[in-house]
Amino acid sequence: MVAASDLWHMRRGVVPSHNSRMLKTLLAIHVAGGSIALASMLLPLFTKKGGSIHRKAGWVFVGGMTIVSLTAFILAGTRALTDPSPQGRQAGVFLFYVALLTGAGVSAGIRVLRAKTRTAAHRHWWDVGVAVALTAGSLATLAYGLAMRQTLFAAFSIIGIVSGASQLAYWLRPPTHHMHWWFQHMGSMLGSCIAATTAFLVVNAGRLGVDTFSLAVWLSPTVVGVPTIALWTRYYQQKFGPARQARATVANLA
Repeated sequence: MVAASDLWHMRRGVVPSHNSRMLKTLLAIHVAGGSIALASMLLPLFTKKGGSIHRKAGWVFVGGMTIVSLTAFILAGTRALTDPSPQGRQAGVFLFYVALLTGAGVSAGIRVLRAKTRTAAHRHWWDVGVAVALTAGSLATLAYGLAMRQTLFAAFSIIGIVSGASQLAYWLRPPTHHMHWWFQHMGSMLGSCIAATTAFLVVNAGRLGVDTFSLAVWLSPTVVGVPTIALWTRYYQQKFGPARQARATVANLA
């Protein structure tokens, strides 16, 4: 996703002074991770849930998105601190937040599988800490966007506030459904798919003659994806039905 910030500068004829060989290498790794994630994300969506292909392709997607998030933290953080232009520093701040949003979603999607048998509140420092960091980072991005009069920053921060609050509620409350982990896993991973799709659109927006940082480019995957997640969740809620059937499903997938 940080590649979009390079597009921002390239369109203005500015070459960032901090664009060293190491950062170029990190950017190449970042793009490779994003490509892997984008190429692998459809298989888990349309193959048998819990099956071999679903799990293997899912781990490939997680690996790609992890690479994207980790490299984005370094690239965006460096840009936010050292870029000579105000626009570049703002881009760095925003893309650092996007990396946090993406990483938190992938983390939650995997971690819920490790705690799917829980019957009480879950207070592991990592899970709660990531949710708190996402919520706090989203609120900070909202404040920053309002202060800088950046509509995109403010609008996109709402996604993180809702996601972070939802994760906190999920971890800190006892489960109310035997398949609680299924719904949380599905929502988190689909959210990560939305992030991968958004990155693809942002990087390629210029080729289509669309402004890289327009609201339509950044928010259209979310506008389409969030209702899809809601409908899919509703479908599985009806499919699993009563607790007895849910327990049988858990046994088959374990």
